[in-house]
Amino acid sequence: MPADARYRRIAADITRRIQAGEWPPGGPLPSRVALAAEYGVNAQTVRLAYVLLREAGTLDGEERKRVTVAHPPAMRTLTDVDAEWPYSSETTDTRPRLATDELAARLGIRPGIMLQHESLECLEPGGRSAMLVSSWWQGRRRPHVRCVAELGVVPLGEGQAHALGLLVDTVAYRVVRTRLDVHGAPVETADLLLPLDRWTIRL
Repeated sequence: MPADARYRRIAADITRRIQAGEWPPGGPLPSRVALAAEYGVNAQTVRLAYVLLREAGTLDGEERKRVTVAHPPAMRTLTDVDAEWPYSSETTDTRPRLATDELAARLGIRPGIMLQHESLECLEPGGRSAMLVSSWWQGRRRPHVRCVAELGVVPLGEGQAHALGLLVDTVAYRVVRTRLDVHGAPVETADLLLPLDRWTIRL
């Protein structure tokens, strides 16, 4: 089995054991050497699994120190998809994009038209990413009077998972928000990606 697959498999098994209650929140995990012996791998493989789990927020602790099980993140409730994020955010991408068939349908335009684009990473007060927002619009941003939203779920791609501190293909909420002008015409559309373990949705 490739080394990459081994440490990801071990990370998944450690997550399963934590969820089963073998190691409670705040409690320490065995040393890398002890777990390496248990899994029959090199201690470096377990170290990579621990790094992955720290990035995912499953474990706390610094490199070369004792690691503990992280306490579950605070839950937030999304009730207004058009509300401003109350904390800090970082703009991660502003490159224009060609309208895909899906975006064209959402905005009522022809596919292939150049759209303005913005990706935001909304941060918790402690600095952890809480939500990703990607928005698209044509021309300059125009005012809106209301919005409509559709809720679904989607597996996260590599960049999205990394930003949210989750594993690739983790399922997240996807809220499709479309802002409308006074005539009911779409002026902007956005995807909001929210981790299932940090959010409840009440629309």
